[in-house]
Amino acid sequence: MVKYDTVIIGAGLSGLAAGIRLAYFDKSVCILERHTTIGGLNSFYRLRERNHDVGLHAVTNYAPPGTKTGPLSKLLRQLRLRWDDFRLCPQRESTVAFPGCTLRFNNDFQLLLSQIEEQFPAQRDNFQRLLNRIDEHDELSLNDVPTSAREIVAAEISDPLLVDMLFCPLMFYGSPTASDMEFSQFVIMFKSIFYEGFARPFEGVRLILKSLVRQFKSLGGELKLRSGVRTILSENQRATALVLDDGSTIETKNILSSAGSAETIRLCRGRTEEDAPQPGEISFVETIFSLDCQPADLGHNQTIVFYNNTPQFRYDTPDEACDVDSGIVCSPNNFQYGDRVDEGRIRITALANPDIWMNFAESDYIREKDSWCRRIVDSAVAHVPDFRSHVVDTDMFTPRTIKKFTGHLNGCVYGAPQKIRDGRTHLENLFLCGTDQGFLGIIGAMLSGITIANLHLLKTP
Repeated sequence: MVKYDTVIIGAGLSGLAAGIRLAYFDKSVCILERHTTIGGLNSFYRLRERNHDVGLHAVTNYAPPGTKTGPLSKLLRQLRLRWDDFRLCPQRESTVAFPGCTLRFNNDFQLLLSQIEEQFPAQRDNFQRLLNRIDEHDELSLNDVPTSAREIVAAEISDPLLVDMLFCPLMFYGSPTASDMEFSQFVIMFKSIFYEGFARPFEGVRLILKSLVRQFKSLGGELKLRSGVRTILSENQRATALVLDDGSTIETKNILSSAGSAETIRLCRGRTEEDAPQPGEISFVETIFSLDCQPADLGHNQTIVFYNNTPQFRYDTPDEACDVDSGIVCSPNNFQYGDRVDEGRIRITALANPDIWMNFAESDYIREKDSWCRRIVDSAVAHVPDFRSHVVDTDMFTPRTIKKFTGHLNGCVYGAPQKIRDGRTHLENLFLCGTDQGFLGIIGAMLSGITIANLHLLKTP
């Protein structure tokens, strides 16, 4: 029986990045993925002759090719990848749109600064004090004591509207916690969205994933699809092997799991649901519309619009199946691709109630999807040109879809509220990376895998 140095559970971004890092140092590594494709929460699929991304609206932490510092540059160095392997194209411009107030921003932080000075002149000095707090904070510390971002931001910014407008995109793109964020996660998201910004490969997330898999395999790593883990076996506080869904067993010296903290602990023989961390509850629905024209042809040039239609922004599990009062409109067409043209796309994301979607009868599920899709669009077109007469195809996924294809309990997208920054578990050689380790975003997920591999499996800084 083959015994690996490390088995990685999950072929998402963090698992693939960790696999590359370990394989580069001649470790024998096997990545196990339950499903037929890679990517996890950031995957892709083909439906009715069209390619669709799952999860990815934009890659955060953008930096121009050749940049020597920052998360993206660090990531590429650690994985021995080139800038061309991701071929990132920067955004045009995005907005945060609330009743009576809109803030524009792009990958030049000066635009957001000028917008805040224009829209909130009385908050200029307060905002600068918040920036100082952000710049002084070590958001990547693995020993950070959790603190409330709401409390810290409200202590500096006295206008509640500006507070809500700053939190809106950060929460939608990374908060596992209702109504608040842990301050380190707030800083991670603030820097990745506002300081650095958005980008996307023209080919979508599949280009990034295929670059990672190609690098992993070139270094001798093994990737096994349709190989879900049923049980983690252990002895004397150490994991010894994994039992797969088909009953076969794989022995290993170490296990690195990107499946989530609650999901991983429940795999361990002898552990119960009471032993596991509480899973997250923040989930979303996403509607994907294919158009017979470019969004720009309709007058929509924004890359991403974070919108809220109520006086106060509410980020929580809605009482109904979806919350149509706020959401995200993303146009994958509105990045700086040059002369390349793709079919027009609009994607709209809204908060969802996992329990309701999980418990719809099969006979009601499709009908409810259609109904809520219409209601979400009705709300979103207050912020973008009405594109409904140009729709040629529609798809929608829900918390039920997310749970089915990722295994994340409740279909939660950003994992458990309680992050485990050092990746340790109750077993000496079982570690966590990815969503529940705490580094957020596309780049953050990959850095999470690298960080835990370095810290525990390579013992290098």
